[in-house]
Amino acid sequence: MVGILAYRQLTILSGVIILLLIILTLSYRQTIDSYPNGGGAYTVSKENIGTVWGIIAGAALSVGYILTVAVSVSSGVEQIASAFEVLKPYSVPICVLLIALIAVINLRGIREAARVFGLPTYAFMLGLIVMVVVGFIKIGNGYVPPKPTFSGIVQPITAILLLNAFSSGCSALTGVEAISNSVPNFKEPSQKNAKTVLLLLAVIILVLFGSTALLTDLYLVQPNGKALLIVLASQIFGQGFMFYYVTVTTFIILIFAANTAYSGFPVLISVMSRDKYMPRQLSMRGNRLSYDSGIIVLSVVAILLVIIFNAKVERLIGLYAIGVFISFTLSQTGMFLHWMRRPGKKMYGRAAINGIGALTTAVVVVIIAFTKFSQGAWIVVVLIPILVYMMLMINKHYTRIHDQLRLEPEEYAAALHDNCTYKNRVIVPVESVNRASIRALRYAKTISDNVTAFNVVIDNETGEKNRQKFDMLKTDIPLVIKYSPYREIVGPLVEFIESAEYDLTDCDIVSVILPQFVVQKFWQRILHNNTRVHIEHQLLRHKQIVICTMPLQLHDEAEKEIDKAVRAIDEMDREETKK
Repeated sequence: MVGILAYRQLTILSGVIILLLIILTLSYRQTIDSYPNGGGAYTVSKENIGTVWGIIAGAALSVGYILTVAVSVSSGVEQIASAFEVLKPYSVPICVLLIALIAVINLRGIREAARVFGLPTYAFMLGLIVMVVVGFIKIGNGYVPPKPTFSGIVQPITAILLLNAFSSGCSALTGVEAISNSVPNFKEPSQKNAKTVLLLLAVIILVLFGSTALLTDLYLVQPNGKALLIVLASQIFGQGFMFYYVTVTTFIILIFAANTAYSGFPVLISVMSRDKYMPRQLSMRGNRLSYDSGIIVLSVVAILLVIIFNAKVERLIGLYAIGVFISFTLSQTGMFLHWMRRPGKKMYGRAAINGIGALTTAVVVVIIAFTKFSQGAWIVVVLIPILVYMMLMINKHYTRIHDQLRLEPEEYAAALHDNCTYKNRVIVPVESVNRASIRALRYAKTISDNVTAFNVVIDNETGEKNRQKFDMLKTDIPLVIKYSPYREIVGPLVEFIESAEYDLTDCDIVSVILPQFVVQKFWQRILHNNTRVHIEHQLLRHKQIVICTMPLQLHDEAEKEIDKAVRAIDEMDREETKK
């Protein structure tokens, strides 16, 4: 009797979730109207509640998007592995491969991604519609489903059990926010199209989710460790074509459900990046107008979660919905304050919609945190403050850099006309006298009359050889040789620049020209120590030093012969032309 009552409770819980969906849909239609540039909960919370609350909403939603990818792909692979046992040991590699594939499709561009993901979605919806229609017709024609058998200990229906089931079911609503975040991605008129898509999403969830929940009640479906939807399809269709059709499209749609995050996360991160709460690289679009950096970050972190949690849905699901519903609550609270600060009777009606949405989602947050805390929700509760702190530090860094670089209005006129005229002194570090160092010395003489060649050696013998070769150049450029037994180059060079021997004033600039030969093959670069990179890294700390690299391209012998042959042919052509 307790088992039969559970089906009635399932129908009631489904009704509550559908009611929550309706509230969210009405609320987010208003968000789309008021904030057409995207950003969703982050933008709404930041502008109406406060900057820190906005960052909390952005951090919570970012976590939710990442988990959407990890959970959706892991769930799809788990379903496939349940049907084909041979795939179970390879669940993690398959998940990683699928996430990488979804990322590549999205990197190809928004339109390409829509085409690829559109067809399976329509196929899945068609299969469910057929299943719902056939299922109700079958019941209407007098079909009596077999009564389920309950083996083992039957768990009593308690408030905790119902709340736990409700919090798991709320994960079906986590894609609503993605539409308000992605308004700029829609064709013009973007607001109208976004609201239309939001309405269609709500209707589809309402019809399909509600109908399957009701059919589950009517057919007394007993999953027994299998996917409930697949068991329901088996009872309605038997083992015919439509059963396999629903099974395959369900597996595919679980994988493709991750694409929701690829629509919302990159746009959200780009908005936060423009506000200097994320690295600036995340605000840039790629060649195909997609936010490449955001897509890559989302994919990499989702892959790491899949690996860490071994693609186990039951371990990931506890982290899933709480982040999104925190952002829901902050977004609706922000919209409530947005309307209350504007005069007019119409505003009170709009404020009521968002106020109800805020209260409802706040209650859901408490329920999810309570029921899923021990299942992993605590990780999100701890992670969000860490992310908020990091974002504030990023913003502080960008602000500090901006303050140090900007000019005050009164500074512009004198910026290039002060009393300090830079005097350029040039140092050319030379390892030995060769073509690369000579080329650097020749260039140095074109930019300054004060040029010094600087050489570091490990013993007197090497120093004497280098001096003899340098004297053969018959140049007025002085050569300074410093002895360094441990072959440390940067230290002696900096000491020379800062020493009284090379006395500097505030108006002196030292240009360090680094000779660099460039080899043609990648593997050849590994054979050289690339001292230049180390020197550049150390010298960049000094404000009076300018670093310049003077390259000399080297060619293989075969390439030299080809060059000679090409020049010979050109010469013959010129001779023929003259004749």
